Amino acid sequence: MQNNLSKKLIIDFKNSFKKLKLDRVENVYVTSNLTSIANLRIPKKDKLSIILNSLKNVMGKNYTIFSPSASMNLCNTKFVFDLKKTPSYQMGPLAEFIRTQKNSTRSLHPFWSISALGKNSKILNNISNHAYAYGSPWSKMLDLDTTQLNLGVHPSRAVTLIHHVETICGVPYRFSKKFNCKIMIKNKINQQDFFMSVFFKNTVINKRIKLNEHFFNQMIKSKKLHYHKTSFGLHLWSFKMQDFFKVALKYFVNDIYNYLEFKPDLSFHKDL
Repeated sequence: MQNNLSKKLIIDFKNSFKKLKLDRVENVYVTSNLTSIANLRIPKKDKLSIILNSLKNVMGKNYTIFSPSASMNLCNTKFVFDLKKTPSYQMGPLAEFIRTQKNSTRSLHPFWSISALGKNSKILNNISNHAYAYGSPWSKMLDLDTTQLNLGVHPSRAVTLIHHVETICGVPYRFSKKFNCKIMIKNKINQQDFFMSVFFKNTVINKRIKLNEHFFNQMIKSKKLHYHKTSFGLHLWSFKMQDFFKVALKYFVNDIYNYLEFKPDLSFHKDL
């Protein structure tokens, strides 16, 4: 039985999602930091259910909800990645809640996987073995004109899509590294090669201190970034992933090093 606080939270989230016009989209990628509502006197599982069910309700029957289920802590360790059982790492409680739902589908990559619920979730069963390149979940979400929803964390601090942009632009300070990994699927262990764009170690490479702010400042100017604050104090942002992709792409075309604090010394390239 729902208490009054839970009912208020349901109404608050439904109204907030409608303010962001999520009732007009069918595909959403959600990332979150729920610290600002952590002290609400509602059981954690109930709180997560309220958020997820409110989003489903607002999006309608054709919804697809994508969520990060990365396990970057497994890099360079001896492990067996279990598609069903390996937990996400530092993706937040909502992401892990979505990953563990009965009908959730998870993409097969031991370090950067995506989970999904709903109509288009099965597209994650047919992806490339690269974390970010064409054919990756990021590529698939762009094809679906997915909207990114950030709960409690500004998009400039949480937009992994930028690494897809870096990868397809072929930035010279990263390379696609091969990882031969053991994976568990349907109770059978096998080995596969997986790939991920990583920094070269031969030089000092520093991301911008302000990370992605220059992209989102441009999106604010063109009214492509939407914002709302719930009555319980949670900040929400939404934007079309395609809009971010187009803005970021222009920056990389004009300056391949725009994501970095300064141009690195890449003279070692001549010896590659």
